[in-house]
Amino acid sequence: MADVHIEEHSSLIKTPKQLIVVVLLSFIVPIAAILLVVKLVTGGMQLEHDTSAMSEDAVAKRLRPVGEVNVVSASQQKAGSAANGGEKLFNSVCMACHGTGLAGAPKVGDKAAWKPRIAQGIDVLYVNAINGKNAMPPKGGAVNASDADVKAAVDILVSKAK
Repeated sequence: MADVHIEEHSSLIKTPKQLIVVVLLSFIVPIAAILLVVKLVTGGMQLEHDTSAMSEDAVAKRLRPVGEVNVVSASQQKAGSAANGGEKLFNSVCMACHGTGLAGAPKVGDKAAWKPRIAQGIDVLYVNAINGKNAMPPKGGAVNASDADVKAAVDILVSKAK
């Protein structure tokens, strides 16, 4: 028959005391290594509580929410959105022609050109702006603009001509 060799395995840990030491070191060594790496990365940074970065205002500013909720009434929202929408409409659409006088449009701030139009009344100006007149298409070509935005843009044009 063939010779069979059986080897006995031996361990480095021979006593219970050695086992306890190995188990403790398996926890302590990684924790110590992590602490050393943290100290290395932070450069041993010390926090000084009396600096301006740690003042109550600075901390509150860093901790404040990213967004805010503003609660306004429906009438305030309507007035605010019409004014903002009117200004956007004025700057993007109305100024294309009224800024240069294109196609006979009265220029912004030309008091002589606007005087007879203003004399007809603001309601007539609103109707003309919403429905179009002569070379100006309805709503100046901004078909998706609301009537409130068009009226706000007319108010801006009129205010610059007075």
